[in-house]
Amino acid sequence: MTEQGKINREGARPASLFERADAAFGIGPARVPAVPPVPQAVRRAAPPQPQPAPITPMATAKPATAPEPVPPEAEAPRAVAFCGPFAPIDREHLRDGGLIVPEDPVTGLLEEFRIIKRELLADARAGAVSGHGALSRRILVCSPHQGEGKTYCAINLAIALAAERGLEVLLVDADVVKPSVALRLGIAAEQGLMDAIADPAIAPESLVIRTDIEGLFVLPAGAASSLDAEYLASARTGDVLDRLTQGAPDRIVIFDTPPALAASPAAELAQHVGQAVLVVRADETSRAALEDAQQLLSACGDIKLLLNAARYSPSGRRFGTYVTKGK
Repeated sequence: MTEQGKINREGARPASLFERADAAFGIGPARVPAVPPVPQAVRRAAPPQPQPAPITPMATAKPATAPEPVPPEAEAPRAVAFCGPFAPIDREHLRDGGLIVPEDPVTGLLEEFRIIKRELLADARAGAVSGHGALSRRILVCSPHQGEGKTYCAINLAIALAAERGLEVLLVDADVVKPSVALRLGIAAEQGLMDAIADPAIAPESLVIRTDIEGLFVLPAGAASSLDAEYLASARTGDVLDRLTQGAPDRIVIFDTPPALAASPAAELAQHVGQAVLVVRADETSRAALEDAQQLLSACGDIKLLLNAARYSPSGRRFGTYVTKGK
């Protein structure tokens, strides 16, 4: 690299860095040869200027069409209100029948059905998460044979469920062969489930009896006929049940059906429920009868076994009394 002290700095010139380098290293000014003028004879004519392309008139634009209106989202169905007659339930009648009485002190019977209802409610909530909410809130109570306590368990289960805060429980007497729910509750009933299925002009909610047990409603069996099995197998059954449960996430429907090995309604209704409780009597129901009943209810994917009238518990568990003593 050139030291600045070797560059000539005397006078005003050289002033630029290039001129200083010429003075120090003797490079001399760059000589650019002059370009001779082009003879007139060899001058070329200027290239012709390109002519502008003819302007093609644009096609007339079509007026923009307005976008098609987007249809509004379908509103979620609203729950129908039960608007049938009102009937009070005689508490003494419940006690005489060995059923749960809501206002009475807590008993071992009530605690047993509290345990049962907890499992049913848990599966109903799980069904709501999986997208089968309405189906999982329909619970069928059945038995292989008569006399095993399926109506007794259905009524007690409905009363225990009705004690849940914010829950509506509809107890449906689907035993059209031998209806007994209204009789055991001590209420009068005329029209019911079969009337609503047989006649599309009848709104099923108008036949639901409102009781004085908070949260408990009853739909009687209605008038029986020789075509009950065909009515239950029709599409109208699904329409009626959908109307009773759609848009009501806090509504549980309990069906008391005829024994599975005695009549066909249990097998037909098993297609419309998400849970089934098969009631068997301890030391009486045979294994063959239990398996046959389970096969008939196989349209329901969740069948639970309820052992009724058990005199002992393999684990030794037994509910006793636990009350608060007064001062």
